[in-house]
Amino acid sequence: MNNEYGQLHKSKSLKIGVISPLKERDTFLEARKFGLSFCQVVNWNAGLWEKVSPADLRKEADSLGITVSSFWVGYPGQVEWNFTEGPSTIGIVPRQFREERKAVLIKGAEFASKYGAKAIVTHAGFIPENCRDPLYKETVETIEEVGRVCQKSEIQFWFETGQETPITLLRLIEDTQLGNLGINLDPANLIMYGKANPVDALDTIGKYVRSVHVKDGLYPTKGDSLGPEVKPGYGKVNFHKLIGRLKEFNFDGEYIIEREISGPEQENDIRETIAFLKSI
Repeated sequence: MNNEYGQLHKSKSLKIGVISPLKERDTFLEARKFGLSFCQVVNWNAGLWEKVSPADLRKEADSLGITVSSFWVGYPGQVEWNFTEGPSTIGIVPRQFREERKAVLIKGAEFASKYGAKAIVTHAGFIPENCRDPLYKETVETIEEVGRVCQKSEIQFWFETGQETPITLLRLIEDTQLGNLGINLDPANLIMYGKANPVDALDTIGKYVRSVHVKDGLYPTKGDSLGPEVKPGYGKVNFHKLIGRLKEFNFDGEYIIEREISGPEQENDIRETIAFLKSI
């Protein structure tokens, strides 16, 4: 276990939340189970944006005292979380999926706006490092289009870190010239994709971080596969330095626990992570 995992001094309480899948009923079951007041609602089923009433969902959340930090918008089509198929299947970079996924992002934005949430989140994909690459320009144009829809709805559009380097993500945000774009920092993804040390990455993207996934991982050691996700505190994320550095940027967003396994081990790991975060 990372020795610095539990060495943080006490300060202002963190806004601790958990991932909650969008459902026709009991969307907030996870947050309730862990006694949390915050969650990020995740949805990969585009049909649910029309089946679920945002007004009813908001009433449910308010009645339970739960705040939705944002809506994570997944998309249809093949998605492969690796270095071989990932560039051609993840996000809105691949041309063959772009238009359909853009439409789904807009649906998600409309739902989030009606709910009264502050943002939608997604993985943009393997954004080209070369800003002269035609795919880079096309991706910027697509993000501008979705971002303007979000602007009209008075919500923000955030990108979860992972497939791109911090400087590429910064360039993307700057090139769109929109004021409502931000970052959902997943420190484990930066490590698992071999893109950056998350603490150092804040030098580049820190001012745009709006939400954080509490997740841990190891660097990749095979050319075609991501590094493994591990229990928070057992990987390469230095949570002590990360949270302290975020405070330097006056970050006041949510820390959303994400443990991408299932069963009793997941529940136990989440409970331990909650206890750690509450000790800060």
